[in-house]
Amino acid sequence: MAVISRGFGARRRESTPDLPPGQFLTTDFPVLSAGPTPEVDTAEWEFLIRTETGDEKKWSWDELQALPQETIDTDIHCVTRWSKLGTTWRGVSLDTLFAEVETSYDFTMVHSYGGYTTNLPLEDLLDGKAWIATEFDGEPLEPEHGGPARLLVPHLYFWKSAKWVRGIVMHNDDDPGFWEQNGYHTYGDPWQEQRYW
Repeated sequence: MAVISRGFGARRRESTPDLPPGQFLTTDFPVLSAGPTPEVDTAEWEFLIRTETGDEKKWSWDELQALPQETIDTDIHCVTRWSKLGTTWRGVSLDTLFAEVETSYDFTMVHSYGGYTTNLPLEDLLDGKAWIATEFDGEPLEPEHGGPARLLVPHLYFWKSAKWVRGIVMHNDDDPGFWEQNGYHTYGDPWQEQRYW
């Protein structure tokens, strides 16, 4: 069951031409989730990357926090048609996490605490395009927004920025994740309005 916040103030794209087509501008931060918010204790939190050989790189919360942190100023766009411009996040680049990962596979499946998955091409996680975000607007990321850590892939619709992230598994094929199996587009480019199949 989807959990959606109450109504939010919005402006149509016509009044803000830098919005992707079909989007509304909001100053709120709506909450949409497929089910309840999982309780994830940072003392038990772990993030891993698993390759096709079964090799795993793992980070505890403290190990993630010890890595170089970046501030990300970006716009975000939800498939439900809201966009929030000029958001500020802090987190670890996927470039840092993949630095010692050897893989010949081109696709990934991102896994979250609570069972959610989403598929992404590896190239959309690298070269400064994606982060494991732990802060929003100068504060620790709230659980309803994916805290303690979520994937941040701002150039795609926001369902690709999986909340409560716990790992990435390399795939040889672009296998669909949870929402992709339930009618959402495999890729999700907001500028192409790739919302659904």
